[in-house]
Amino acid sequence: MKVAIPSLMVQGTTSDAGKSVLVAGLCRVLARKGISVAPFKPQNMALNSAVTPDGGEIGRAQAVQAQACNIEPSVHMNPVLIKPNSDTGAQIILQGKALSNMDAVGFHEYKKVAMKTVLDSFFHLARAYESVMIEGAGSPAEINLRENDIANMGFAEEADVPVIIVADIDRGGVFAHLYGTLALLSESEQARVKGFVINRFRGDISLLQSGLDWLEEKTGKPVLGVLPYLHGLNLEAEDAITDQQTLANDVKLNVVVPVFPRISNHTDFDALRLNPDINLRYVGKGEALNNADLIILPGSKSVRDDLDYLRSQGWDNDLQRHIRLGGKVIGICGGYQMLGKSIDDPLGVEGQPGTSEGLGLLDITTVLTNSKTLTHTHAELNLNDHCVNVKGYEIHVGQSNVQGTQPIRLSSGEYEGALSDCGHVMGTYLHGFFDDAEVLSVVSQWVNGAQIKQQDFAALKEQGINRIADAIEQHMNLDFMFK
Repeated sequence: MKVAIPSLMVQGTTSDAGKSVLVAGLCRVLARKGISVAPFKPQNMALNSAVTPDGGEIGRAQAVQAQACNIEPSVHMNPVLIKPNSDTGAQIILQGKALSNMDAVGFHEYKKVAMKTVLDSFFHLARAYESVMIEGAGSPAEINLRENDIANMGFAEEADVPVIIVADIDRGGVFAHLYGTLALLSESEQARVKGFVINRFRGDISLLQSGLDWLEEKTGKPVLGVLPYLHGLNLEAEDAITDQQTLANDVKLNVVVPVFPRISNHTDFDALRLNPDINLRYVGKGEALNNADLIILPGSKSVRDDLDYLRSQGWDNDLQRHIRLGGKVIGICGGYQMLGKSIDDPLGVEGQPGTSEGLGLLDITTVLTNSKTLTHTHAELNLNDHCVNVKGYEIHVGQSNVQGTQPIRLSSGEYEGALSDCGHVMGTYLHGFFDDAEVLSVVSQWVNGAQIKQQDFAALKEQGINRIADAIEQHMNLDFMFK
């Protein structure tokens, strides 16, 4: 089926090659030119997700790309979202709504059906916008995943859209990646590739020229641009945990976040990571939760399993010691549920049916259900005799029954979250809780009385989008790409 409007698909030689960032930048470039543009990713596997205004769930990267387009996110921008809840199984979300849990084999077969939904969403966007910038997933050269492919060339062939391939030179082997990826494609797929983009280059471009000439001679495809390594590019990650900032000498707040096997929406902590007054440290397997003013338990796609993992690392004992020494603890979403007395999953929503004893640090009990809460929330936070407006979004299954103090008053008049009697432990379902500078300021004062720098996190994200767009306009052959 022919597409009557200009669209372009960005595929990568590997995961994290720069597809999400490149699509965001291209979206902003077109939006600057007054072209109505929308992002699209047929299939996304990620535990960082976003809620659309109409209550659907899509990959976080597509919400950022919609921001680059200056439009609201839509479920059609990511019609298939896969949220892994084990090494072999995942929750499948179709056009914003949870469909079911499937194992890898089951989903591989289901892709035959999913292609219809993918194309429905793509052409919905193609009718509504002048251009659609499309992001692939992983690599198109994964031989074992070629059959029934909806994420890369399988989609490109069905929708009849041109493709560019991006590779990360900072990883090394960039010419082998690009040459080998192209060689593993079929003849029709190779013909669809308009050219290559090399990402994250640092150094003198003249030292790369002989390699660029070789690649173009061997493949017959042009190198459309070499993008520089943009340090401190503040765009929310699709899934990988972003490296921490260089620490200042006068840090005022030390924050520790344990990394669970199924950690979700760790973009919640970007506002902390980017604040020069805050030292945010992710703690992994075999490390201790120590040297912290504040410990934050993040969201989780498999709360009971990740709670077992927390205990296996001895982090429950670290938390108890931290609180005894006067430290503060916050739980977000799944982390909030862990802080309670019990988590009951009678229907096996996230795994085997059963009940897990919680950490007992908050007076709440949680029951997981098949119903998923997906909503944007506006509320008021009352903490440490300070009152401030807060907004965020909720993505969770189950409901929590709270006894005791609830520090967040929703715009509906109902209350949310929980605060311990000792005043040292707090929990909430609100993702994006720390994004507002005033909220972060109140939290830091509650933790240790610190007065931290207030910075506009939304402006930092805009700055990141504009930086990649500026680099694309300077270093890529856009006339050739869009002619």
